[in-house]
Amino acid sequence: MVEIISGEKGKGKTKHMLAFVNKDISMIEGNIVYVDKSQKHMYELDSKIRLINIGDFPINDTDEFMGFLCGMISQNNDIQEIFLDSFLTIAYIDTAEGLCAAVDKLEVISDTFSVKFIVSISRNEVDLPAELHDKIRVSL
Repeated sequence: MVEIISGEKGKGKTKHMLAFVNKDISMIEGNIVYVDKSQKHMYELDSKIRLINIGDFPINDTDEFMGFLCGMISQNNDIQEIFLDSFLTIAYIDTAEGLCAAVDKLEVISDTFSVKFIVSISRNEVDLPAELHDKIRVSL
C-alpha cells in the first residue's frame, strides 16, 4: 500500500508525517523507517524509529533510490512501514510520468514484501496525476 500526503511546500506535510509515524510506532509490532534528506527531524521521532538521511548515500537517480529501498528491506524483514519525506527530491523525480512509475514500483515492493509506504509530495492534489488521487491520505 502506498499513501500520499500532498500539498505545496510549507503547508505542513512533514508535521503530518511526524505525527503519523510517532502514532504508528505504538500500534505495530515491526519496524518503521523514516527516510529524509537531512537529520533535521531526528529529535522529533520516537527513538524506536530508524531515521535514514538519504544524503549520506551516493544515490543519483530514481532507479538507484528504488534499489536502496529494496536493499534496506532485504536486510530487515521486520520493516512494516517506510515513510519517505520530500519524495520527489529524495527519489529524483521531476515528471508526472516518473512519479507514476515510481509509485507503481513502490506498490510492487509493498505487495511483495508487505511494507506500507507513506510519501510526502510537494504538489497540490489537483496537480497530481489522476491515477494517484485514490492514494491520497492527506491533501493540504
